[in-house]
Amino acid sequence: MTTTETARPRASAEDAKTAKAGETDERALRVDLAAAFRLAARFDWHESVGNHFSAAVSGDGTRFLMNPRWRHFATIRASDLLLLDATDADAMDRPDAPDPSAWCIHGSIHRARPNARVLLHCHPPHATALAALQDPTMKPIDQNTARFFGMVGIDRDFGGIADDAAEGARLAAAFGNHPVLLMGNHGVTVSAETVAEAFEQLYFFERAAKTLMLAYGSGQPLNDMSDEIAEKTARGWRDYDGMAFAHFDALKDMLDRTDPSYRD
Repeated sequence: MTTTETARPRASAEDAKTAKAGETDERALRVDLAAAFRLAARFDWHESVGNHFSAAVSGDGTRFLMNPRWRHFATIRASDLLLLDATDADAMDRPDAPDPSAWCIHGSIHRARPNARVLLHCHPPHATALAALQDPTMKPIDQNTARFFGMVGIDRDFGGIADDAAEGARLAAAFGNHPVLLMGNHGVTVSAETVAEAFEQLYFFERAAKTLMLAYGSGQPLNDMSDEIAEKTARGWRDYDGMAFAHFDALKDMLDRTDPSYRD
């Protein structure tokens, strides 16, 4: 399908997985990313007209889609998304330049990590509260928290609003090979090969952070799993990888019944 074809109403799970290699179906990617914005607003993960999601279009990750500056998540349409080039030195001088911090974070990570096809960065309340703790480790106290055992990079060197090349490079390095970066004193960024998989990571990370923060709030000692059980639980989640696509399709169905304008 080219970017001008609109006959097919949705991208299937198999279509989404083609994001792993080479050029991505841009139209399908635009629709999925627009849906992610609308859903993030419904789940109250958004923050004013800030925060950004992006998705690579080119095989090397340098050409990517991202939301325009200061546009509310609840209004994003597929056609609104900017097509940016992470190697474009003049990107911030153009009339439709993206938000400087978004360009710093997303441009830097897409340049440095071609395998990070989709990046979802936001400040959901429980993940952000966890990021504000002196020890923001996602401790394995239930199945959802254990899902992230060994999968979270932690950035402990917050330097203010990210708006310069050095800070972007530092954040890209802090990500390492982890699919989740908990940004101390800031928020969270997740990465995956597809929008559906990234959304599922964000969904479960926020739920896990909520459980952990509620447990902390009880004032009682945490009942941490052993590393062995936590690792076993995290491995067990891999058998449910396909659930991300079923969940995301169900959520898009809900959007379609109430406001399908995200597809425009």
